[in-house]
Amino acid sequence: MIKRSLLALSLLVALFSCKNSEGNLADKPIGWDLLETPVESSLRGLSPLTSEIAWACGSQGTWLRTIDGGKTWDHGVVAGLDTVDFRSIHAFDALTAVVVSAGQPAVIYKTMDGGKSWDLKHQDNEFAFFDGISFASPTRGFVIGDPFEGKWTILQTANQGETWYPIDSLPGAADGEAAFAASATSLLALGNELWLGTGGTESNLYFSKNQGVTWEKYATPFVQGESSQGIFSIAGMATGEIVGVGGDYLQEDMQDGIAGIFVPSNKEWVKPQQGPGGYRSGVVYFPMHKWLIAVGPAGSDYSTDAGVTWQSISEDGFHAVKMGHADGSVWASGAKGKIAKLMY
Repeated sequence: MIKRSLLALSLLVALFSCKNSEGNLADKPIGWDLLETPVESSLRGLSPLTSEIAWACGSQGTWLRTIDGGKTWDHGVVAGLDTVDFRSIHAFDALTAVVVSAGQPAVIYKTMDGGKSWDLKHQDNEFAFFDGISFASPTRGFVIGDPFEGKWTILQTANQGETWYPIDSLPGAADGEAAFAASATSLLALGNELWLGTGGTESNLYFSKNQGVTWEKYATPFVQGESSQGIFSIAGMATGEIVGVGGDYLQEDMQDGIAGIFVPSNKEWVKPQQGPGGYRSGVVYFPMHKWLIAVGPAGSDYSTDAGVTWQSISEDGFHAVKMGHADGSVWASGAKGKIAKLMY
């Protein structure tokens, strides 16, 4: 097993290094360009479109939108719900976006006029807790929620969030297993594939090759066993591997069991030789430079070798990190209204 893991690691580094040498424009990130925003809310929902257009949402029902790269912001409260924490958002364009709450009420709202008005599109039962959102195409998306009666909650839409309904085959969950809404990125939709990283009493990686019709489950090397531990965020790389970050949000300096690379071809995890600087709540793959960027409350890191080794970017803390849908921009959001763009 050790030899197989070392071989997988070596092949991963070789493949990624080859890819990374082709047309690379920068060796490493420079840091974060911190933007001024008009809010003090904790911002965990983030959906950039371009280097100029980005949406965010968070606590106290807050939503924000910029169309000029963060120089100015439109903002407000979703449907007057100033006690609701909206941790998930997906923007389709400068006028249209859907937001998803974490906690009660478990709701999904949509705007088609740049945030001026929000329409309720779905409200779930009194036990529901939504953790994240991911779209596989411009029209088809999925929302993950904590388990209910022993099965995961997974909703889908086929019409840009106008209507939502459960997928046909919901995978089972262990008692005490949960997904995390720290960055709303524990669920990843890629074409027909669905990936879900979990934590709590168990940390698993769930995989469906057919948008939730059938499921496979793989144990992970992440720290687990407590409600604060596990995978918090996953990202897919161009070479097909899935990278996860997380740890224990109550022990931010923990170094062991906080990151890993899942290799689908042999269904094995590769542990980093040098991991991120501690608990990380968000990760994104930046294809322009073949980088991975991870963020957490205590700092951010980057990897140029598929997550095998990580280096610090800065000690600036963030909750979420996302790449623009349409261009090579990477944005991050965090506590007290913090939003930034990656400089490179």
